Amino acid sequence: MKLLFVHQNFPGQFLHLAPEMQRRGHDVRALTDAANGKTAEVPVLRYPHTSPPVDPKATRLGRTFTQMGDRAVSVARFAQRMRAQGYVPDVIYGHSGWGETLFLKEVWPEAKLLVFAEFYYRGIGQDVAFDAEFQAQGFDQVMIAQSRAAYLAQALIHADAGVSPTEWQASTHPALLRQRLEEIFDGVDCDRLTPNPQARFTLPNGRTLVPGDEVLTFVNRNLEPYRGYHIFLRALPEVLAARPNAQVVIVGEEGVSYGSAPPGGGSWKDVILDEVKDRLDLGRVHFVGKLPYDRLVDLIHVARVHAYLTYPFVLSWSMVETMAAGTLVVGSNTAPVAEVITDGVTGRLVDFFDVKGWSAALCDALARPEAYQPMRDAARRMVRERYDLRSVCLPKQVDLLTRLSRS
Repeated sequence: MKLLFVHQNFPGQFLHLAPEMQRRGHDVRALTDAANGKTAEVPVLRYPHTSPPVDPKATRLGRTFTQMGDRAVSVARFAQRMRAQGYVPDVIYGHSGWGETLFLKEVWPEAKLLVFAEFYYRGIGQDVAFDAEFQAQGFDQVMIAQSRAAYLAQALIHADAGVSPTEWQASTHPALLRQRLEEIFDGVDCDRLTPNPQARFTLPNGRTLVPGDEVLTFVNRNLEPYRGYHIFLRALPEVLAARPNAQVVIVGEEGVSYGSAPPGGGSWKDVILDEVKDRLDLGRVHFVGKLPYDRLVDLIHVARVHAYLTYPFVLSWSMVETMAAGTLVVGSNTAPVAEVITDGVTGRLVDFFDVKGWSAALCDALARPEAYQPMRDAARRMVRERYDLRSVCLPKQVDLLTRLSRS
């Protein structure tokens, strides 16, 4: 099979699948933005893309579609050149989140198109207006969010099939589109994440943490309200006061992945830290920025407790990876988290906004690790059964591509 992966930040969700298909003897290529500097195990082509600034007043509710449409045009024009050189894929598998797949059927009508449908925006009932403190309220915001679904719907309507990683993320799609989706998680390498008593993680101050230390972790791509950074930091003063031996390691950069930047400029990291730093022992709170994956795995293995919060939005790999490693996760009682964590069985759930509840839950988990060992064991078993890369997720992904190529 000739298989083309399309993702502006490749490999992204195709990190394991693309090389696996190549190992199986298929002709695999990837198409990504020329600005993407990541390396890959498969041949990568890079499309040039520059998008003119979008005037929100001129484009009104269509500004997001305009931006995604501009990228779709860049991808389609590059695809036309690929076709002119004789390349015709049997199956295209692309992420629908940035508009890249919108016109690929017009270039290659004979190809099967599969889209990774990660999330479907809605005006009411999901991430929009979930957090009144940091999100603008009102009907304009509802309309803006709902309009973002236009290009996502178009991508799925013109595709032959779609994949969504979790049941809840699939459920965000309207019923007519939901029936076009298969639920297949990206996969967690449970063998690599096996609990490791020899793991070591060295902090910026030179101290080395080991399994058994009282370590609390928080991990996100960027430190921002969408992932509950503000709630976590506000819970820390009480945690550190009650647990004088605890060390807190916070992973994440200072940009914005979702939502808006702080209205006064700067980063959410500093805005929220400034609010609570006078009540924190900053010698025990370690901001380590972005970590290479090997170091992130070491950190997961030395953590006693991991805090994970999110708005009703896409689920982070880091939460499931942490559960696979046998580390207790205390998570927000929001839909994407509650799908994976059963409170009191495979972890703990706390109301997203309950700062005191977070402090109490984290303190108890840090203080009584032996009491939570059954939850750690149950979480690891559950992840292996439902989300293991090699035995569950990759076989499902390979099977879907094979079926699609033969249909």
